[in-house]
Amino acid sequence: MSKIQSEHLGRQALIYVRQSTLMQVRENVGSKARQYDLVQRAINLGWGKEQVVVIDQDQGRSGASAEGRDGFQQLVAEVGLGHAGAVFSLEASRLARSCIDWYRLLEICALTKTLVVDEESIYDPSHYNDRLLLGFKGTMSEAELHWLRSRLAGGKLKKAESGQLRMALPTGLVYNNAGKVVFDADEEVQQALQMIFETFESAGSTRAVVRYFREHGLRFPTRQLRPPDQGELRWERLTPGRVSDVLHNPLYAGAYVYGRTKKQLEACPGKTRPVEKRVRRANPQDWDVLRLDAHPGYISWDQYVVNQQRLEDNRTNGKENRGAAREGAALLQGIVICGMCGRRMNLRYRDKAFFYRCQLTYPRYGVSGCQTIRGEDVDAEAAALFLEAMNPAQLSVSLQALEQVDAHTRQIERNWQLRLERAAYDADLARRRYCAVDPENRLVARSLERDWNEKLANVERLEREYAATPRPAELVASPEERARILGLAQDFRAVWEASTTTHAERKQLLRFLIKDVTVTRGENDIHLGVRWQTGAVSELEISRRKRIDEIMRTSETVVERIRTLAKVQTDRQMAALLNGEGLTTGAGRTFDSIRVRRVRLKYHIPAGCPEMPNPSLEGPRGDGRYSARVAAQLLNVSIGTINNWCRTGKLESVQAVPGSPRWITLTPENIVKIRKPVRQPCKNAHPVAD
Repeated sequence: MSKIQSEHLGRQALIYVRQSTLMQVRENVGSKARQYDLVQRAINLGWGKEQVVVIDQDQGRSGASAEGRDGFQQLVAEVGLGHAGAVFSLEASRLARSCIDWYRLLEICALTKTLVVDEESIYDPSHYNDRLLLGFKGTMSEAELHWLRSRLAGGKLKKAESGQLRMALPTGLVYNNAGKVVFDADEEVQQALQMIFETFESAGSTRAVVRYFREHGLRFPTRQLRPPDQGELRWERLTPGRVSDVLHNPLYAGAYVYGRTKKQLEACPGKTRPVEKRVRRANPQDWDVLRLDAHPGYISWDQYVVNQQRLEDNRTNGKENRGAAREGAALLQGIVICGMCGRRMNLRYRDKAFFYRCQLTYPRYGVSGCQTIRGEDVDAEAAALFLEAMNPAQLSVSLQALEQVDAHTRQIERNWQLRLERAAYDADLARRRYCAVDPENRLVARSLERDWNEKLANVERLEREYAATPRPAELVASPEERARILGLAQDFRAVWEASTTTHAERKQLLRFLIKDVTVTRGENDIHLGVRWQTGAVSELEISRRKRIDEIMRTSETVVERIRTLAKVQTDRQMAALLNGEGLTTGAGRTFDSIRVRRVRLKYHIPAGCPEMPNPSLEGPRGDGRYSARVAAQLLNVSIGTINNWCRTGKLESVQAVPGSPRWITLTPENIVKIRKPVRQPCKNAHPVAD
C-alpha cells in the first residue's frame, strides 16, 4: 500500500479489459466478470468512482500486436500525457502479448510515475525490482502465446497427417454425413467445374477459359463459407483469378493437402509494427501433408501436375517461361531462343511484319542485343516441319478433334438445361409458397407474389438467352456434316491454313510437338535448331532475307568497275561506259554522273579524272590532260591566251559540256615549241573559268 501515493490517487485509474476472440467474449463470461471487478479493486485502493475509467474497446482483439487495438492506443496515450495514476489489468497477457508493446508501456509508466496493478500485487515500473518482475511477466506472456500456437499447430499437423483434420472445401466438394469428402450433389455445379478443366486442357490459358464461358453465356458457382449466407450458391461471371484458384487447388485432383500456405515475417518500415506476418503460397515440395487419392476428384493427379506446368509456362516473368499462346501472327511467339546467348527472344510487331529480338541485355546491362531476325521465313520453315511431322498422326487427330467438338457441344447444352431446370424449380417453389399462405395474410401474400413474379421473369429471360445461343445440333447436325468435318480434319494442312483457324490455335497445336526453336543469324543464312517435345532435335538452314539497305546497296561488281575506271575516266564517261555494259544501281536504275559520284564518295574512291579543276592539282589528271591554269603556268602565258589557242585549234582540249572548264592535251614537243620565254598577258583574251 505504500507504493500508492497521493499523486497517484489524484489521477485516473485506467481499467483495461480485453479478450482475444469474440467467442471468448461470448462464452468466457467468468473471465470477463473478473476483469470488470477490477473497478471495485481500484475503489478499494483509494480511487474515487468518478476517477475510474474502463477501457474495453478491444474486446475480441488479439494482444499479439498493438495495431488495430484502439483501446490500448488510448491507454498508452493517457499514460504518456500523465493523466493516469495506475493501470489495472487482470494479468500482463491482457495488456500485451508482445514484448515490444509491453516494454514500451512500462517505459512510459516509469517516466510518468504510473503504477501497474493486477489481481495479485501493485508494481511501480520506476523501481528496478518491480520493473524486472514485470519484464519477466511480459516475457512469459509472449512465450505463453508461442506455446499455445505450437500446441495448436502440432495438434493440427498430427491430425492432418492422419487425414482427419477438416478444412474449408472449395466449391464443388462437400462433406457428407459421415464426414467424407464427396462431390457437390448439384449437377450444375459439377458440370461448371468439369467444363473449366476440359476447356483449359484444350485452350491452354485461363483467359481463354474466361472467354469461352463469356461467349456461351455460362456462369460459375461460388458456395458461401461464412454466415449469414453460409452454404448458399451464388452464380457469377467467371474471372481469370477464379479460374486460377480452381486450377491451383489440389483438392480438385482428389488430394488431401495441408500446409499449402506459409507465414513469413517481413519488415514493414513506416508502419506501427516494423515486422509483420505475411501469408505466402508454398511450393508443392514444401507442403506438410500430401495424401493422393484421398477422395473423389474432378481430375487426376497427373492432369493436375500437367496443368501446373502449363500455368507456369504461361507466365512471362521468368527466363524459361514461354507465355500463353496469343492472337498475334508470330507463330513461334514465346518459344524462340537466341543461339548466341541462350536467352528467350522477345517479339516486336512493326507495320505488317514482326521480328524476333534478343534485347534483354540492353535494359539490364546497357549492352546492345545479340540479334534481330525477321520472323516470317523462320515461321514458315517451322510450320512446314510441323506439318510434315503431323502426316502419320492425321487420322487419330481428326477423330479426337471430332470427339472433342461433340463433347463441348454436349457440355454447353447440358449446362443450359441444368440452368433452366434450376430456374423452373425456383419458380415452382415460389408458386407453392404463395399457394400455401393464408389468403387473409395479405402482407405476406404480396411479398410471396412479388417473389413468384421475379422467378417467372428470370425463367423467361433465361429462355430468351437460350433461344439466342447456337444449338449443338446446329454445330454438328447431320451425318453428312460429320463426314465433311472428318474429311477436312484428315487434310491437316487445309485445317492449318483455313481462315477460320486462329493464330492462337495454330500456336497451341505447334507447341504440342515443338518445345522451342533456337535461331542463329549468319552472314547469308539463318540456322534453326528445332527441339521437339520428345527431346529430339532437327537442324536446318534457311536463306536470310536481306534488309532494305542490303537490297538497295550497289553490287560489288559495279563498285570494283568504278574503282578501275575512276583512274582514267570522268564521272560522266564512267556513267556512259557502265550503262553500255548493262550495269545498274542497287535500285535497278541507269547511271549518270551524279550517281557515279555518290558511289565514289560512299566507298572512298578518288577521282583520277575530275571534271572540275582542283586548286591542289599541279600536274595532269589520270588521262594526261591539264587544267587551263596549269597549262598557262607551263607555257608562260595567261589563261586567256590558253583559251584563245584552244578555240583556234592550236591546242587540243575537251569540255564535258559547253561552258565547263577545259582540259588541255600537252606533249613535251608542244611545250618546247610554243612555250614563251617570258609570260605575256593576252589583251584581247576572253576570261574563262579555271
